[in-house]
Amino acid sequence: MDLLNELPDNSLNLVITSPPFALLREKEYGNKSQDEYLNWLTQFARLVFKKLKDDGSFVMDVGGAYQRGLPVRSLYNFKIPIIFCEEVGFNLAEDFYWFNPSKLPSPIEWVNKRKIRVKDSVNNVWWFSKTPYPKADVTKVLSPYSERMQKLLENPEKFYKPKVRPSGHDIGESFGNDNGGAIPSNLLQISNSESNSNYQSACKKLNLKAHPARFPAKLPEFFINFLTDPGDIVLDIFAGSNTTGCTAEQLKRKWISFDNQPEYVAMSVFRFVPKDFYEITLRNIYNDILNGTNVNVDNLVLAQFQTT
Repeated sequence: MDLLNELPDNSLNLVITSPPFALLREKEYGNKSQDEYLNWLTQFARLVFKKLKDDGSFVMDVGGAYQRGLPVRSLYNFKIPIIFCEEVGFNLAEDFYWFNPSKLPSPIEWVNKRKIRVKDSVNNVWWFSKTPYPKADVTKVLSPYSERMQKLLENPEKFYKPKVRPSGHDIGESFGNDNGGAIPSNLLQISNSESNSNYQSACKKLNLKAHPARFPAKLPEFFINFLTDPGDIVLDIFAGSNTTGCTAEQLKRKWISFDNQPEYVAMSVFRFVPKDFYEITLRNIYNDILNGTNVNVDNLVLAQFQTT
């Protein structure tokens, strides 16, 4: 909250984050109970609204939860867009759903033990905007054409005839044009199965416990490409291991990341160094950041390269 307050108003192009969820079981990275969660989260939304540019966006990944002791879902994640829109002033530009096929079965009581509920493998991803027309370009996030569509593009006359379908869709001759890819849906299928990244490798080398709730790079990558241009400013207000910052860096965006756990901030530097970095160098930069010292990663990479 303090760091958000320090940012200039109307200065950010995109805020994308995955806040601690309102889970029944407390996590080591901190999370609020369902009762107090909405008020707590809305405080951040009010500030984000002020700091975003008029054509900026606020994207939030939120997982669902069950009510305590019952095989009945909590409604807290569905109340978020209602409160953000009706009380803060956001528009719900679109609702996305992140399907993680590699997610483990949960909750154990209802899924594994009693077997009366199925695995919960979809998160809500709410896309909020200050105006009905935020910056967005779907041509930057086109999906590969299906095999059948590729065949259609090779010989359109063989596969379809232009006409109005029973659904009311007017399928014209332009349907056979190659536009570089298909328009993606709002169901994003992305496995969260990172196992041997620079970040995890360095954490293992130094015997440090990695952040337990990291989302995959392809999730922020989609929205950063979709909603920003190179040089725009991207902020993650609950950065954790800083997947967002690293992804923004690779996509040539400027980025800022916040986290209230200094250890997570210090470990996040591992995303920006090579896997073969010396262990002593890794430990030194981790300790420097933990102690509040600025670290120039480019200089450290260059120094090791010159040494080797």
